[in-house]
Amino acid sequence: MALSASCGTIAKVNSTPAEEQRLRDLVRLRRVRDRIDREYAQPLDVEALARGAHMSAGHLSRQFKAAYGESPYAYLMTRRIERAMALLRRGDLSVTDVCFAVGCQSLGTFSTRFAELVGVPPSVYREQHVESAGELPSCHAKQVTRPIRNREAATEARD
Repeated sequence: MALSASCGTIAKVNSTPAEEQRLRDLVRLRRVRDRIDREYAQPLDVEALARGAHMSAGHLSRQFKAAYGESPYAYLMTRRIERAMALLRRGDLSVTDVCFAVGCQSLGTFSTRFAELVGVPPSVYREQHVESAGELPSCHAKQVTRPIRNREAATEARD
């Protein structure tokens, strides 16, 4: 049974058992996403995330992708790359230091994923953006520099 807030009161709304399960799954998926956002630098894997959500790894992956458009691992890597971009713009850390600071265990995997999402390797990104880091407030820089996984979809959305 779902709850609906109206004028400061909570009223029960009739729903099917399937809808109730879907809502419970969405709450668990939101908690998984929030955990990834908070703990992106920690060693996280789909099995650990699924255990925390009381779901199987396969069910979590399917449901997460249906809800957010990407797998839990892809979402985690996107968060790590976003943070890496911010650290690289600061200019005071090496690419290797940034790699480990955001929770990646392999410099090669980090560099490959970074280039895939951002379009240039992390060393090139650092060189291109370290001088301009002070030009934009961080809140705007985060929006402008957010990595886009599916560049074709982003282009279509702008048209």
